[in-house]
Amino acid sequence: MNLVTGATGHIGNVLVRELLANGQRVRALVRPGTAPLALAGLNVEIIPGDILDLDSLERAMQGVNVVYHLAARISLASGPDPETEYINLEGTRNVIAAIGRARVARLVYASSVYALRKPPSGIPIDESQPFDALHGQGAYDRSKALASLAVQAAIAKGLDAVILCPTAVTGPYDFHRSEAGRAIRLYMQPGLMFTVKGAYDFIDVRDAAHGFVLAATHGRSGEKYILSGDRLTVREVAQTVWESAPGLHAGMEVPLWLAYWAADLMPAFAELTGTEPIFTRYSLAAICSNSEISHAKASRELGFQPCPARQAVMDAVRWFQQRPADEQAIPEPMPKAAV
Repeated sequence: MNLVTGATGHIGNVLVRELLANGQRVRALVRPGTAPLALAGLNVEIIPGDILDLDSLERAMQGVNVVYHLAARISLASGPDPETEYINLEGTRNVIAAIGRARVARLVYASSVYALRKPPSGIPIDESQPFDALHGQGAYDRSKALASLAVQAAIAKGLDAVILCPTAVTGPYDFHRSEAGRAIRLYMQPGLMFTVKGAYDFIDVRDAAHGFVLAATHGRSGEKYILSGDRLTVREVAQTVWESAPGLHAGMEVPLWLAYWAADLMPAFAELTGTEPIFTRYSLAAICSNSEISHAKASRELGFQPCPARQAVMDAVRWFQQRPADEQAIPEPMPKAAV
């Protein structure tokens, strides 16, 4: 039996599908009282719980062999975000504690490439980079680094665990609109759209999910593996969307100084309109940072072979186009912890 936390998220629900396709039994930790659309129609055991509720975690882990811990709160905040840091760190500590009580065989933990120390441009980011809780670009980076260090501390005490660091994920089954999905939806709209100079590494969500399954069976205990895909510029992402979406599209690149100025206004605009910021200083810093990221270790040790990221963007567009109109803007459920 496999337990997936964060099973309604983008990687999470695709991981559930991957495990089921492999004939494995899956249990999903889901916020009490919710009926998750992302898992509708799947032969998965839904169990209510919360990563901040240790007792519910221990109950969910009874009879479980592998725990895939993907639950996390995602934040684009550049400054302090105590809630994100608390949920991601304390939730992971609770998962570790519950695994010990329930005697689960293995933990596969979803960290992030954002949690790793970033070397200067020109030096590829690989697993030799440590988790860095001091120099992260935002609260999410710091929280994932701290949680990853907590997992490593537990490994040193005997926990059998593998840590995975995905890059930016895109592709189908994006029920609750990931950050990449929100950008794709924006660029799908006809008309003039703005881009900035920058790039990042994108991975197909199906490849990411497959990487988790590979890690559960082939990953060396105590190791971390980067799951990356292809480096795409913002313009390349936008152009790929425009080639796949109907209507007339045009793009204009704006200087970074203007984008940063607009980013400072985004929080107030989002609060006024009741929406999420389209971009922030954090997201701008991410696409301007070192995005040369290597998955050589995962390929060598796990057999990880990602497909072209551009195809994942096109598949995301097609998936959004096929969704019913009343499912186009379903928010991610946000309990006290993102389960």
